[in-house]
Amino acid sequence: MGCMSTKLVPEAPPNAHLVETVFRQDPKTRNNRHDADIKTQTHLRQRDSNSRQPSTDRDDPNQGQGPRTNKKVKKYRDKFDSKVTAKYDIKALIGRGSFSRVVRAEHRVTKQPYAIKMIDRVQGKEVFEAELNVLRRVKHIYIIQLVEVFEFEASEKVYMVMELATGGELFDRIIAKGSFTERDATRVLIMVLEGVKYLHGLGITHRDLKPENLLYYHPGHDSKIMITDFGLSAMLKGPDNLMRTTCGTPEYIAPEILARKPYTCQVDLWAIGVITYILLSGTMPFDDENRTRLYRMIIKAKYSYAGEHWKDVSALAKDFIDKTLVLDPNERMTASQACKHPWLLQNAHVASSKNLHRTISQNLLQRQSQRANSTKSAKSTKSTKSNKSNRSGHSLRSDRRRVQPEEIDELHKDPEVQAELASLGSHHSNCA
Repeated sequence: MGCMSTKLVPEAPPNAHLVETVFRQDPKTRNNRHDADIKTQTHLRQRDSNSRQPSTDRDDPNQGQGPRTNKKVKKYRDKFDSKVTAKYDIKALIGRGSFSRVVRAEHRVTKQPYAIKMIDRVQGKEVFEAELNVLRRVKHIYIIQLVEVFEFEASEKVYMVMELATGGELFDRIIAKGSFTERDATRVLIMVLEGVKYLHGLGITHRDLKPENLLYYHPGHDSKIMITDFGLSAMLKGPDNLMRTTCGTPEYIAPEILARKPYTCQVDLWAIGVITYILLSGTMPFDDENRTRLYRMIIKAKYSYAGEHWKDVSALAKDFIDKTLVLDPNERMTASQACKHPWLLQNAHVASSKNLHRTISQNLLQRQSQRANSTKSAKSTKSTKSNKSNRSGHSLRSDRRRVQPEEIDELHKDPEVQAELASLGSHHSNCA
């Protein structure tokens, strides 16, 4: 489900990333469409409601996969316009969605690997336009990079060429590592916050920051983190930068969105607080299989540091979390302020070197196991109610679940919740 609170597109800043569009449509034909029809998602992984794209290139047909895989690759290669395949050699299918296919490709001259997303411009319009709106204008070391866009007059397909991130998701890397300390966590967060600060400086709010949208660029231990998936992002222009659309992922959504109050880019900082909590413990700060109970925990900012695993986490780390998981967005740290927090600024000196890997990985794996068991149980029964209850052990991956308007409708019908929501006023915080 696409999510945009505005169609307003700001002027490109002086340092904006200008993406070349190859083989542009005839203007008369182009004017018959909304300009946004050419705007589509452009990062490595397909994130629409029916897909999940792997972040590695393990589907390489040249790595012993045999004739069957080569046949599959040829099938998708044949669907690409010849002008695209003349420049890029299609190597492997790495993801698919309702309106798109993502392949790993190689530039025929430079041999540089890329991801190319082929999108149905008409059916996938709403899903993809927000992301391309953003990625056509940004260029940052920690944000997935759009390289070029192919569009054709007689075709309903658009082709986005982008960076290929092969290092896997954040939590997969943590589980695979033999060690993970607070210092490691601060290195991750510094990169994420630098990217978020850059976005906020351009009036862009991500609105769906979560661990599975943070990818490592390559498998090496020195890899950078890349922010991906701008399908729910908003780009605003004006003095208040207020948004009103209810959207996001349940466990990471900010309380002001649940309260249906006008909100700002500070919702991204709330999500960073949730991510930090998970990074240091392998558990969720707000967690319940019942959505209404989950949302009530969030609008109360009801979380704790209970459990043995928190005894090895420093006071400064907890202070960082406490200053992001703040109900009042005006009191919540901005991205610029978070970058200057002592826990991050002096991480080499003050961040704990205690190895948290065992506890974190155990908690992460336990939840993944519970999710796997839940999925098996759900498949073994025809009961819709049973299926819902069996999802209580969902993993830290959000499984592309979105906040649904009807869930918020139910939340607002509860008299007790109404009183709690009334205390969350409209906030007009600065996103500097």
